[in-house]
Amino acid sequence: MITSDLRQMAISLLNQAVKAGARLFKACAIIGISVRTYKRWCQPDGLNDKRGLVEHKPANKLSQEEYERVLSICNSERYRSLPPSQIVPMLADEGVYIASESTFYRILRQENQLHRRGKVSEPKAVTKPKSFKATAANQVWSWDITYLASSIRGKFYRLYLIMDIFSRKIVGWEVHENETAAHASTLIQKACLAEQTVEKNLVLHSDNGSPMKGATMLATLQRLGVVPSFSRPSVSDDNPYSESLFKTLKYTPAYPSKPFESLDAARAWVQGFACWYNTEHRHSSLRFVTPEQRHTGADKELLKKRNKVYELAKKQNPKRWSGNTRNWERESVVWLNPEKKVDADLEPSLLTA
Repeated sequence: MITSDLRQMAISLLNQAVKAGARLFKACAIIGISVRTYKRWCQPDGLNDKRGLVEHKPANKLSQEEYERVLSICNSERYRSLPPSQIVPMLADEGVYIASESTFYRILRQENQLHRRGKVSEPKAVTKPKSFKATAANQVWSWDITYLASSIRGKFYRLYLIMDIFSRKIVGWEVHENETAAHASTLIQKACLAEQTVEKNLVLHSDNGSPMKGATMLATLQRLGVVPSFSRPSVSDDNPYSESLFKTLKYTPAYPSKPFESLDAARAWVQGFACWYNTEHRHSSLRFVTPEQRHTGADKELLKKRNKVYELAKKQNPKRWSGNTRNWERESVVWLNPEKKVDADLEPSLLTA
């Protein structure tokens, strides 16, 4: 229905167009009305809509009593924790029909009762873990546990593994038959003593597993002066460095094609992998230096040397270079769970191992 204000506006615009030289029927066609309608609107009392309004009530509309009965049933002790898809069939088994399932859903939606009815609690808001910045080795560590298949069906060995996110070096690992906070506590003590990080405000990030948050583990971290950090529940992206390392471990060509025959066999293989990964593996996000070189700072001179080699090659044969040489600049900052503003200021480091 077009109001009187809109009709008056249309008449004024059409009059201006005709006065400027436009044809009336073309101007009316642009607005979407006919010339006959325009003339009727221009007549006395033509701005008022004289059509009678008739309210049509749907024949299948629920009465107010039925509407309230649906709400009463849905909120009764028997049905308040059930969805309409179960309530309606249960009523039918008792010989009762009030409305369809879609009507039940529509009424609950109108009353804002469609979700979290009965004993279902409101979802808890889980904040993103705090961001940490590493500018040198032994400032921020990440650790997790992964499964290693054994030759006994259904049995798995647990690999506890700690890495430094700045250098990607594996600073500690152990393989056990089960997951306990005591094993994790022993491992972190060994790693801190080996890297001499006691009482140096080291940050240790992990997920929310029981070995990570056990009382024994938390007490050990407090004694060592280590700051604990935890991922959000069921969010693997909060611990990306450990997840990436586990993928490298299990997809390396040297990973056994058959399950480990014993716990000693699993430990022997992990020991060889850790040695290869730390001292031989060229890490893609470290400008292809090894984690050990990055951890000790030897990568600084190595990357400078590479840059000189490329500059000399460009100088000797400039026609092969259309722009700058390859970027061998050392990345000086690594973030754990960076904020968005950090992502905008700094180039995010690759997580591939």
